[in-house]
Amino acid sequence: MNGYLHPATVLYEGSKPFPSLPACEHYAGNEKLILKALALQAKLGPIFDVTCDCEDGAAAGQETAHAEMVAALIMDDANRFGRVGARIHPVHHDHWQADLDVIVGKAGNRIAYVVLPKPESADEARTQIAYLDEVRKRYGIEREIPVHVLIETHGALREAWQIAALPQVESIDFGLMDFVSAHHGAIPASAMKSPGQFEHPLVARAKTEIAAAALGNGVVPSHNVTTELRDPDVVREDARRARSDFGFLRMWSIHPSQIQPIVEAMRPDFDAISEAISILIAAQTAHWGPIQWNGRLHDRASYRYYWDLLQRARVTGMVLPADALTRFFN
Repeated sequence: MNGYLHPATVLYEGSKPFPSLPACEHYAGNEKLILKALALQAKLGPIFDVTCDCEDGAAAGQETAHAEMVAALIMDDANRFGRVGARIHPVHHDHWQADLDVIVGKAGNRIAYVVLPKPESADEARTQIAYLDEVRKRYGIEREIPVHVLIETHGALREAWQIAALPQVESIDFGLMDFVSAHHGAIPASAMKSPGQFEHPLVARAKTEIAAAALGNGVVPSHNVTTELRDPDVVREDARRARSDFGFLRMWSIHPSQIQPIVEAMRPDFDAISEAISILIAAQTAHWGPIQWNGRLHDRASYRYYWDLLQRARVTGMVLPADALTRFFN
């Protein structure tokens, strides 16, 4: 529209663009909490996703009714931005296929993503992805539905690289609580919260491996929730460490008060964004050929870095200059 070639058009020839996802994923398990989250999303903008939880949210025997409620809310006008996903039951639960039948059948054109919990292997995740595709084709849904996979078992951690490489996967997420519990007391409960969650060797190893597998396969690593509900500084510091020390670009929230601190901690540095905008504008003006900026050479390799940074700024709600918005986001 503005006469310039867009970075998404020229910077990823032969490779897929890195997913641009909000920095916070907020879990809600019942209709009241989902509607509350959607109201907050309408107020703050699409700086966080809402994940409707069928795994822990559905009462035993009420799984179908719960899935129908989730599908209805995904299709509701309250879902203003189309950034609502759903976590289905794990592959060993009797209802996981019915979850997909109901939710994809009724809301497949609007659901943002499907979360797959507790796979023990890449094959189990592949089984659920294959059925997801079968259902969407059955209902004539042409778009591929993105998938997020929870890494919370020994087997999933061992095959994290294979899971991250599966088709349609755009995020792999660390499930801290289940991961610690799977060690049968060998990891202390203190590793379920800070500072232990960042310092215990087995937990730190898991986080490092998940982040590396995600980033190595061009998908987003998503960090586990913090259990602190009252002190936003603790939440903010957990998110900061997840991003700065372990490379996570997204983090869960389980309470509305956690959303803003997570988003703030995940935002890029303001000075870095100012530099990114200047370099990208100069590159775009030069038709994406090499440029010199402040005595340094830049080409498409560094342009991809700065473009990813600018997209992160956008999805975390940073205010960008009008010229940057016109060139890159309008």
